[in-house]
Amino acid sequence: MTVLKTSMRNFLAHKGRMALSAVAVLLSVAFVCGTLVFTDTMNTTFDKLFAATASDVTVSSKEASDGGETTSGNGRPPVIPASVLDEIEGVDGVRSAEGTVYSTSVTVVDGDKDSLSPANGGPTIVGSWNDNDARTMEITSGAVPEGADQIMVDADTADKHGLELGDEIGVISALGTHTAKVSGIADFTVTNPGAALFFLDVGTAQQTLVGEDGVYTNVNVTAAAGVSDAQLKKNVVAELGGAYKVQTAKESADANKESVGDFMNVMKYAMLGFAGIAFLVGIFLIINTFSMLVAQRTREIGLMRAIGSSRKQVNRSVLVEALLLGVFGSVLGVGAGIGLAVGLMKLMGMMDMELSTDDLTVAWTTPALGLLLGVVVTVLAAYLPARRAGKISPMAALRDAGTPADARAGWIRGGTGLLLTGAGGFALYLAGSADKATDGSMWLGLGVVLSLIGFVVVGPVLASGVVRVLGAILLRAFGPVGRMAERNALRNPRRTGATGAALMIGLALVACLSVVGSSMVASATEELDKTVGTDFIIQNDTGQPITPQAVEAVKKAPGVDRVTEYKWTQADFTTPDGKTSKDTAITAADPTYATDLRVETVAGNLGDAYEPDSMSVHEDFAKDHGIELGSKIEVAFEDGRTGTLTVRAITSSEAVVDAGAMYTSIDTLARYVPAEKMPLDTLVFASAKDGRTDAAYTALKDALHDYPQYTVRDQTDYKDALKDQIGQLLNMIYGLLALAIVVAVLGVVNTLALSVVERTREIGLMRAIGLSRRQLRRMIRMESVVIALFGALLGLGLGMGWGATAQQLLALEGLKVLDIPWPTIIGVFLGSAFVGLFAALVPAFRAGRMNVLNAIATD
Repeated sequence: MTVLKTSMRNFLAHKGRMALSAVAVLLSVAFVCGTLVFTDTMNTTFDKLFAATASDVTVSSKEASDGGETTSGNGRPPVIPASVLDEIEGVDGVRSAEGTVYSTSVTVVDGDKDSLSPANGGPTIVGSWNDNDARTMEITSGAVPEGADQIMVDADTADKHGLELGDEIGVISALGTHTAKVSGIADFTVTNPGAALFFLDVGTAQQTLVGEDGVYTNVNVTAAAGVSDAQLKKNVVAELGGAYKVQTAKESADANKESVGDFMNVMKYAMLGFAGIAFLVGIFLIINTFSMLVAQRTREIGLMRAIGSSRKQVNRSVLVEALLLGVFGSVLGVGAGIGLAVGLMKLMGMMDMELSTDDLTVAWTTPALGLLLGVVVTVLAAYLPARRAGKISPMAALRDAGTPADARAGWIRGGTGLLLTGAGGFALYLAGSADKATDGSMWLGLGVVLSLIGFVVVGPVLASGVVRVLGAILLRAFGPVGRMAERNALRNPRRTGATGAALMIGLALVACLSVVGSSMVASATEELDKTVGTDFIIQNDTGQPITPQAVEAVKKAPGVDRVTEYKWTQADFTTPDGKTSKDTAITAADPTYATDLRVETVAGNLGDAYEPDSMSVHEDFAKDHGIELGSKIEVAFEDGRTGTLTVRAITSSEAVVDAGAMYTSIDTLARYVPAEKMPLDTLVFASAKDGRTDAAYTALKDALHDYPQYTVRDQTDYKDALKDQIGQLLNMIYGLLALAIVVAVLGVVNTLALSVVERTREIGLMRAIGLSRRQLRRMIRMESVVIALFGALLGLGLGMGWGATAQQLLALEGLKVLDIPWPTIIGVFLGSAFVGLFAALVPAFRAGRMNVLNAIATD
């Protein structure tokens, strides 16, 4: 009980000093709990949606994926004959059955040909209005579409794009463009996570999406009273046999959940990973806080030891303070995490992904995990300072106001740190020297961990040298004030090292990712310059195939000299070694593709692969199956016949563009696949006549004006699009890393604040002999800047080393250019100086307001 009272008294006596550490715990726990609540809420939303929209039993084509529709290469959804509906209606246990048609391989535009698709990348679904939709949506204005000239739209999409009854909408599918006017608007009675829905009548949907009457994509079956879904499925399968896919409501919902589950898991674990980084940075802040509090209370602890307190009691007293801090920060963190989840839901709403707070899901495990993590991490971080407090000798404490330095411990720390750093550097060397990226990635992970720990351990040793160099460059110009700032930073290297290490972790990751991202862009740009021999690339950014009408418009564009069509399909390959490779991609293109993409070959000539009944394979595939030039491969084409093709070329497997592709000609593909089953073009390449590149670019855009679903890009556009994609990903990661950097800034603030308290008497004496408030504040700000730049130097240097090693692994995959983004690195380094200035604002202000006489009188 005495230990608890003492701990409570000390905790409340230093509540201001504990606040910043509590904020670090709060932020870390909030990020963990917010991530869990947000992802659980999204799961709940999707669960409700899938459960509400699933029929008791759904019958679809075998070609349809478990999670929904799969369009074939011709851009049309797989269908079943309408006769299936008649068969199902006579099955025992069926109350009703309804045939529906829908497709996600569509583009919908308004009257100005602007896309109506969700900005968040969610699906655009066009289908026939059916009873399932009527269960989950309510028509708020207008009426259900009747006739080819009418279409209904969901209320969210109508609100976002200002659609009203009578507005014209164009539905663009692989069959062309169908135009209709808005006949009705339907609002969701369940949460819509971000899809755009459009409804036609059944006959119009069949013609627009499939191109024929008498077919459906699904038959939705409702069970009669007292008949279970499982029994109904059994009855339907008994009637239809195994020709179709039959799923119960639960199976459909589970399949749909699985289709979004991978994305959800990636997002969840990525965010938890960044929360872990914030926890790691917070550990340094907590260690620093308790180390400084122990140092400041050395005399107090010595007196406690002198009057009979044991080492264990002193140790427990500090750990109880840490426990109180952990509980306090974690409880607030759980509440903040729920608020963070709600904020993320609102942010998703701004990005067109609607999530209702009615579905907010807080499982009991979320606050339990948050509390457990926060408390455990805080107590573990305080263990070393607590252990150090327990070792204080009563007599040493009474003689000295601070803990004595342990030279032997410093040597051990330095040696251990250098050993770990060296081991990490050697692991990074092995990663960079690896022959396979998979082997090197393991060494890279080990090298990152060891070098990070090594830098953390050796940080206090490095602090002495690095701070002196920074002081000589930056602080000496400020005269005595600058020298005092340098000496203050050097006064406790362990503290400076720990504070800088907190900032180092976040900046090391920023530098590493910047190098990797910049190298990827530079490598891909160089590869495009070397390999792409065409002027323009035409494609749909969501993967929708290119219609023959659009291809014809490209061919007729003025100034275009050469057009190359590019298709892909799947086939089963039976190789000379007798093995069969199922569902292997094969690319079919015009012979001019050998000019449009200069693929490196290790044997043969790629142009020969476009001869009749010929093909190419990539080097790894050839080695795995003992294939040489002239080898015969039996190719069973999807939706077609089986043919025997001769290998005329073997391409390099290290290509960046079209990596791992195997080529044949469109004429060869057409020989084995019926015309009605031929896949549409995935890409179209166009080259301009000599000297007419700009004119051809304009002409192509004009020619595709009526096909807004396709984008024309020249090589510069393509490079910019690639840079934007990588840049957006990096910006998102930087945003998540900002949490760790915020916690690190709190560490600098805490270090300075406690340092000011520790030096209260010294500050009073300096003020008494003539140091002005302005000079005092400047001294503290410069000390903060030096500590921040010390952490930045370590972090950026370490991160660039990691990034350069990671690029060596990427080089094995064809990304061979190492590009150091110096503007970013320099900008981050200079930004660290501003971080230091910002962190010093409050401590410097408080130091300047000290009463000189009271400060001198402080013991």
